[in-house]
Amino acid sequence: MIQKPIKSGLYNALMTMLVVAMPLAGQSVAVAQESAPLTIETAQPAVGEVSLVLGKAWLISDSGRHAVAPGTEIRATDRILTEANGHVHIRFVDQALVSVRPDSRLEIVQYDYNADQPALSTIKLNLEEGITRSISGHGASSARDRFRLNTPIAAIGVRGTDFVVSATPRAVRALVNEGVIVMAPFSSDCSADSFGPCLVNAVELTGSSLQVIELEGSSTAPRLLPAVVERGPGMMEEEVQLAINDVQGNADDKNAGTGIYLESVTSQRVKDEAANVAPQPQPEPSRPEPPAPQLVDFTPQTAIAGTSLAERNLIWGRWSEGQAEQERITVAMADAQTGRDVTIPGGSDYLLFRDGNGGERVDRGLGPVSFDLASAQAFYHSDSGVAAMAVNGGSLDINFSNSQFNTSLQMSHSLTGDVNFAASGRLYDGGYFHTRSDTERLAGAVSLDGKEAGYFFEKQLENGGIQGLTLWDAQ
Repeated sequence: MIQKPIKSGLYNALMTMLVVAMPLAGQSVAVAQESAPLTIETAQPAVGEVSLVLGKAWLISDSGRHAVAPGTEIRATDRILTEANGHVHIRFVDQALVSVRPDSRLEIVQYDYNADQPALSTIKLNLEEGITRSISGHGASSARDRFRLNTPIAAIGVRGTDFVVSATPRAVRALVNEGVIVMAPFSSDCSADSFGPCLVNAVELTGSSLQVIELEGSSTAPRLLPAVVERGPGMMEEEVQLAINDVQGNADDKNAGTGIYLESVTSQRVKDEAANVAPQPQPEPSRPEPPAPQLVDFTPQTAIAGTSLAERNLIWGRWSEGQAEQERITVAMADAQTGRDVTIPGGSDYLLFRDGNGGERVDRGLGPVSFDLASAQAFYHSDSGVAAMAVNGGSLDINFSNSQFNTSLQMSHSLTGDVNFAASGRLYDGGYFHTRSDTERLAGAVSLDGKEAGYFFEKQLENGGIQGLTLWDAQ
């Protein structure tokens, strides 16, 4: 009889306390919710930065498509797209350097660099199409089994390397300037989703082999071909210097050093500066202009017939028939390779074949030889399309005694004006010669008797680029 009032009293007291406490508790929760910091999902951290841009290029990311500029941050899953005159250099957080050449698409699939333990880094790039050059940083050098460059049909692994890859949906070619790469076709044993070099049907290429590695879509394994390319790491010396400048804090002018790539811009800049300090000369009395000399065009008006080319020791073969109507000094690959050996690749579309007659080395005792330009073709590639240029003249001198060569070409077109191409370098065993820079490239060969020569060349301009072929006869 005593417990019932006590229970009722406790119950009423507890209920009263809860009623009073509940509003306060509600207020405290509300205050806590209002004072709690707002959590926002942040973007992925930057894994690299654009250090140089020439021409037009685009960054495609989750936020859309934007023009690339020096200083643009690069993140995983971003894609770089360059137009016909575009050229982009990227410096990554592990000091890796990647150059994306014109008409190329490169995806940064994954870039997990572990600065504390570089061997645990994971890096994957995907060259969808075009040409790219990669100089390994601390991540790829320390975690070679966790680096991969995918292409449409092949996987490429590295062993601490500087290499160049050219990829189309049908074929992949690569050369090594320094180090080693391993190329293998995709298969059930080599998945695009995996990392590191594949082992099944894989072929290894070293930087000292003077070869290129190639895989065609119908092939079961890559093959090695002779190549003529410069193997020096100095090819990217300017880009390395740009990266060093950025690291040292020279970020105020992201275009510093760009002028070295643009001869015309640099020359104009020097002229403008000189005009600001030099006294202006008095104009001379006008004189009648002498008649302009008639320029010779060494590009044939019509394509050279296969029978005419067959009489030459050196013949250019072409892979594609897409622009066959513009070709002047080439024949179909099947016709060019009959009875001949391949010497050097001319970009991704041509190969230069030579009749060796069982020989592999140039005849001895040739000494200095000067060559006359026999025929040539050159095309200017720009945003507006492809235009055939006039090749107005040139010279080629090869000293077989000291293994040196020197050449020049003069070209013209209404879109470009007069354009000069000049190169010099070393003649290698087997009669191959070459030179390469960030804006110019040449690869050629001579006949073993020293009476003919031919080379592929390319030159990048401020807006667009030039590619061409030549054939020469000894004087």
